Amino acid sequence: MVELRALARLALPLALAQAGQALMGMVDTAVVGRLSETAQGACGLGNSLTFTFTYFGMGVMMALDPLVSQAIGANDPLRARSTWWQGVWLALLTAAVVMVPIALAPLALSPLGVTPAVADGAGLYMWLRLPGVPASLLFIGTRAYLQGVGRTRAIFWATVVANLANFLLDVVLVFGVGPLPGLGVAGAAIATTLCLYLQLGVLLWALGPSPRGVTRRPQRAAIAHAGRVGLPIGLHLIAESGVFSLAGVLAGRLGEEAMAAHQVALTWASLSFCVAVGIGSAGSVRVGWRIGQRDTPAARRSGLVAFGSGAAFMAFSALFFLLVPGPLARAMSDKPPVIATAIALFGVTAVFQISDGVQAVGAGVLRGIGDTRFTFWANIVGHWAIGLPIALWLGVFGPLGLVGLWWGLSAGLTAVALALLVRFALVTRRPIEPLAVQGDA
Repeated sequence: MVELRALARLALPLALAQAGQALMGMVDTAVVGRLSETAQGACGLGNSLTFTFTYFGMGVMMALDPLVSQAIGANDPLRARSTWWQGVWLALLTAAVVMVPIALAPLALSPLGVTPAVADGAGLYMWLRLPGVPASLLFIGTRAYLQGVGRTRAIFWATVVANLANFLLDVVLVFGVGPLPGLGVAGAAIATTLCLYLQLGVLLWALGPSPRGVTRRPQRAAIAHAGRVGLPIGLHLIAESGVFSLAGVLAGRLGEEAMAAHQVALTWASLSFCVAVGIGSAGSVRVGWRIGQRDTPAARRSGLVAFGSGAAFMAFSALFFLLVPGPLARAMSDKPPVIATAIALFGVTAVFQISDGVQAVGAGVLRGIGDTRFTFWANIVGHWAIGLPIALWLGVFGPLGLVGLWWGLSAGLTAVALALLVRFALVTRRPIEPLAVQGDA
C-alpha cells in the first residue's frame, strides 16, 4: 500500500497532464467537427500524422526520464540539472530532423488515396503545426526533469492553462468573432501551435534558478549518450503511432464518414491511453529512483504496482466505452452516420483497453531501468508483423471494413502488452546497473 500511495501521488498529476496533451488535438477535432465531416476528417488526420512524427522526437527526449530520475536516486541533483541542459540541445537537434517529414508528408496523401478535400485540409493543418515542434520536444525534456525531481504540479498546471487557452482560441480562430474571419482547419492548427509555447513557458518558469556548477554548454558525449538511450524510445513510439496513422489513411480510403468516425474513436482512445502513459511515466520515475539507489528488488515492486494500476484504470475505461458510446460519439460529431460508425468502434476500443494500458506502463517501467531497445522490437513485431496483417485481412480485404481495421490494432496491442510484462518480470530478477555507470563504462 505504501508503494501504491507513493505511485498515486506522482501519477495523478502526470496522468492528467498527459491526458491534457491529447486533449488539445481532441478539442481541435471536436470544434472543427461542427463545420463538416470533411473538415473533421482533415483536422483529425493532420493532427494524427503531426503527432506521429512529433512522437518520435518526444520519444528521443524521454531519454531524460531515466537519466534524471537515476541521478536523483543517486543523490546527484547537479548531474540531473546538467542533464536537462544537454536535453535542451538534443531537443533542438531532434526538432530539426522531425520537421522534415511533417513538411513532406502532406504531399503523399492524395497519391495514397485520401480524398482531395481531406488531403488538402490535413496538409494545411500540418504545415501550420510545424513551428510548434521545438516547443513540444522542449516541453517533454523539461517535464522529464521536473517529474524526476518530484515537482509534478507545475506540469499539471501548464497543461490546464494551455488547454483552456486552446479551447478559447479554437472557437475564435475556427469560427471567427466580430471582424475576425473564421479560418476553419487552419485556425485550429494556429491555436494549438501558440498554446504549445504557452505550456512550455509555464514549465520553464517553474524550473527556478540552476544550482552552481551546472554545465550549460553542449557536450557532445552527453548528447550522444542521451541520444543512444532515446533513439529506441523514439523508434518504438513511431512504430506504435505509425500503425494507427496508417489505419487512419486506410480509413480515408473507405470514405469521409469512415475517416471522421475513425478520428472520433481514436481521439477518445488516445485520451484514456494518455492517462496510462502518465501512470507509466510515474512508474518510470519510481523505478529510476530505485535503480539509482542500486535497489533492484524495490524497482521490481515499483514496476509491478505500476502495471496493476494501469490495468485497473483501463478496466474502468473499457466499462466507460461500453456503457456510454453514444454520448461520447455525439460529443465529437453531430453527423448521424459518423456517430453510428463511431459507436461500433467503441466496442472494439473497450476490448483492447487493458492491453493498451499494460503496454503503456510497460514501456515506462522498462524505460526507468534503461531497457529501451526491447520495447522498440516488441512494437515492431506486435503492431507491424501481427496487428497490421490482421487489420488488412479483416478490414481492407475482408468484410468488416473499418471495424476490421480496429480488430487488427487490438491484436497488435495485446501482443506488445504481453511481451513487455514478461520482459520486465525477467529482467528485474537480477541486479541492474544505473545508466550513468553504463554510459561511463
